[in-house]
Amino acid sequence: MDKLVITGGKRIEGEITAAGSKNSSLPIIAATLLSGSGTFRLHRIPDLKDIATFRQLLGHLGAETAFEDNTLTVSTARVESVLAPYELVKKMRASIYVLGPLLARFGHARVSLPGGCAFGPRPIDLHLMAMEKLGAKITIETGFIDAVAEHGRLRGAEIDFPVTSVGATGNVLMAAVLAEGTTTITNAAAEPEIEALCQFLRAMGAEIEGVGTTTLTIRGRESLRHVEFENIFDRIEAGTILAAAAITGGSVTIRGVIASHMEAVLRKFAEAGCRVDTTEDSVTLQSTGRLTATSIAAEPFPAFPTDMQAQWMALMTQAEGTSEITDHVYHERFNHIPELNRLGAHIEIDGNRALVHGPQALSGTKVMSTDLRASACLVLAGLVADGATEVLRVYHLDRGYERIEERLRSLGAKIRREKYSEFG
Repeated sequence: MDKLVITGGKRIEGEITAAGSKNSSLPIIAATLLSGSGTFRLHRIPDLKDIATFRQLLGHLGAETAFEDNTLTVSTARVESVLAPYELVKKMRASIYVLGPLLARFGHARVSLPGGCAFGPRPIDLHLMAMEKLGAKITIETGFIDAVAEHGRLRGAEIDFPVTSVGATGNVLMAAVLAEGTTTITNAAAEPEIEALCQFLRAMGAEIEGVGTTTLTIRGRESLRHVEFENIFDRIEAGTILAAAAITGGSVTIRGVIASHMEAVLRKFAEAGCRVDTTEDSVTLQSTGRLTATSIAAEPFPAFPTDMQAQWMALMTQAEGTSEITDHVYHERFNHIPELNRLGAHIEIDGNRALVHGPQALSGTKVMSTDLRASACLVLAGLVADGATEVLRVYHLDRGYERIEERLRSLGAKIRREKYSEFG
């Protein structure tokens, strides 16, 4: 098993290019199942454990894939199986994304109930409710979702989500593009990753209106084509690197970004006392040497993203005053707090709200990763802690950050990856 060993006290400084987005890559890769023609070429795909898992899943279904230099090629012409097995789905909740494409193309999908990050309830009820409205008969037995298009092909419908869901919005989009008739999704997620999926589906020939809004209208097509497509940048990875510069009193420029995708986060960095400058495709953060406690509330886009909540909490341990961190998306996403407190932070939990008292001097010790973003949070804390911090179980981190230790080291961090045995 791998761990990261971080020696704190080094400033993060320099320039780096943003990685491709994990959260848009996964539904885009799933969407290749909608077409059986030709070969897709997908650029700027991050080299992550979740991408490898998804490639395994596609291979099980019959697809052929190759990955080199962040370009993924996918041929789905030989896909015949509609079974997504437990052995693969348990590794990653995003495997549920194959439900919509398989059901739309073949009229049948059998997908194991998903696994993934261990925090809070993230039910798939919205996915199933929407598929039923599109004309699928859903049964759940022996741990599998079995979905069958009752008329052989899905039919357009009006779908109004009671709560916003990125995953359910993406799944319905992929199902509806091959459905007969028109589908309208209201209270749809408007995240940049959903917008990227819409642009990919449009490139394939789908008819989608309202892209970038919370109301989407999809007119189903008989078939879709293969395409070449470039993925968007990862706004969460970019935000994490900005936080690394801010927490260490450094300065960093990230190129290859779309600043409008990060407005809420950049605004908070400025409120916290950092200088933030943007251009058409870059963002620069400069520390002013002092951080001010700045509260955030994690909510759906365009608000502050839940996937940056843990990193922001690490940053606020070094800010003057008390900041309030509230997560309205995942109320129980606070598994990182006990580990931050082990490093010397002073954080109190009150329901879905945390109070961070700072600044606190952190001291390096062993800490345990519990999920993807919690891992990133602990790395940030390690960058500013006195002495050495060992972040264990970084397989969580590898699900969403491409060689994070190499990227941080290129910016001045003293960080290395080592093997260890939990029972040695």
